[in-house]
Amino acid sequence: MAFDLLLKNGVLPDGCRADIAMSDGFIQAVEPGITAEAAEVIDAGGKLVSPPFVDAHFHMDATQSYGQPRVNQSGTLLEGIVLWSELKQLQSREDIVARALKYCREAIGKGVLAIRSHVDVTDESFNTVEALLEVRDRVRGVLDLQLVAFPQDGWFRSEGADANVVRALDAGVDVVGGIPHFERTMADGAAAVRAACELAADRGLMVDLHCDESDDPLSRHIETLASETIRCGLQGRATGSHLTSMHSMDNYYVAKLLPLITEARVNAIPNPLINITLQGRMDSYPKRRGMTRVPELLAAGVTVAFGQDCVQDPWYPLGSGDMLDVAHMGLHVAHMTSPDAMRTAFDMVTRTPAGILGLNFGLEPGKRASLVLLDATSAIDALRLRPARLLVVSNGCVVARTTPSTTEMTADF
Repeated sequence: MAFDLLLKNGVLPDGCRADIAMSDGFIQAVEPGITAEAAEVIDAGGKLVSPPFVDAHFHMDATQSYGQPRVNQSGTLLEGIVLWSELKQLQSREDIVARALKYCREAIGKGVLAIRSHVDVTDESFNTVEALLEVRDRVRGVLDLQLVAFPQDGWFRSEGADANVVRALDAGVDVVGGIPHFERTMADGAAAVRAACELAADRGLMVDLHCDESDDPLSRHIETLASETIRCGLQGRATGSHLTSMHSMDNYYVAKLLPLITEARVNAIPNPLINITLQGRMDSYPKRRGMTRVPELLAAGVTVAFGQDCVQDPWYPLGSGDMLDVAHMGLHVAHMTSPDAMRTAFDMVTRTPAGILGLNFGLEPGKRASLVLLDATSAIDALRLRPARLLVVSNGCVVARTTPSTTEMTADF
C-alpha cells in the first residue's frame, strides 16, 4: 500500500518511537519500521511528534487590537471590557477579518490547528459575528475554528443580547456562551446560566460560559452551571471557563463543589496567562494570582484544559499564540512540576482540549492526519524549551515548516 505522507523515526509523547503513515487525510498506521512507499517521506530524526495544539478559549474578534482606542492603564478585567465596548464602535468587519487571519497564520505556525473563539454578539452591527464566520470559512480545512455566541455585556444586562445569541446561532455560530458574573445581580446571573443551558439543550449544542471570572469567593455560578447541566441533560457538553473565584473560595465549600462538577461532567478551562494578570488587582499583599484550583479539579476527575484567552487586546498586551507558553505558565502557577503532572500539562493543550471541542485528533489509526513535529525529544523537553515547530501537518498536508535558529558560541572558557 502506498501512503500520501510517511513520517519516520518520530518520538511520541509517551516516549515510544514510531513511524506514522497518512492517506486521505487520516492516520493509517502508527508503528515502528513502516516500509511501504509514500508520495512524501519525512525523517523526524528522533524528534517529538505531537497531536496538534488546541486552544479551547480565545477571543479572536479582539486579537491584536492592543492600544485601540487606548491602553488599559489599570490592567483590570473591567477596564478591558470598557475599552472593548469603545473599540466595537470603531472597528469594521474588514479590520476584524484582517487581524483574525493574521493571528490564525501565526497560530498555525505554532502548531495550533483548532481554536474555540468566543465572539461578542452584543455588537449591534454584528460585525464581530459576520467577520469570524468569514474567517472560519477561509481557514476551513487547515484550522478548525469553533465559535461561541458570547454576550460580552451580559445576557440580561445588555438589551437584546439574548435575542442576539439566538441570531448568532441561526447564522451558524457553534456554541452557546454567557457571562453570568457580569449580570447586575447574582439572581440575574443564575437566570442567565439557566437560559443558556436550556437554549443549548433545545438546539443540541454545547455550552461554554465565562464563569466566576472574579476574585469574589461568593461568585458561585459554577454551582448553578453544574446543576443546570444535569437538569438539561448536557453532561459532557458544558464548560465553565476561567472559574477564578474558586481560587478564593473556602475549602469547605470547594469540597462540596468539586463532586458536583464531576457528577455533571462539566469541563473546566482556566487561562493561566490572563487569569494571573487580571486577578488580584485590588489586593495589596498577599496578592492573589487568581487561577482556579487545577490540581484539585484534576484529582476530582474533572476534564481540565488550558486556554490562551487573549493576545494583544484590551485585556492583555502580550501573547504569541504559543500554547506551550500557556502550559509552561500553567504548570508553574498550579505547582504541577512532577514528571506525571508536567505530562498532564502537555495533554491540557493537545489531547484534552481536542476532546472538549469534539475533534478527532490524536496519534492513532483512524484519527485525522493532523500533527506537529517539534525540535524536542519529549513532552517535558518541549514544555521546558518551547522549541520550534519543525513541521505542522493538517489533514495530511504540510501547512508550515520552521527552520530552527542556531547559536554559534564565540566565548572562550
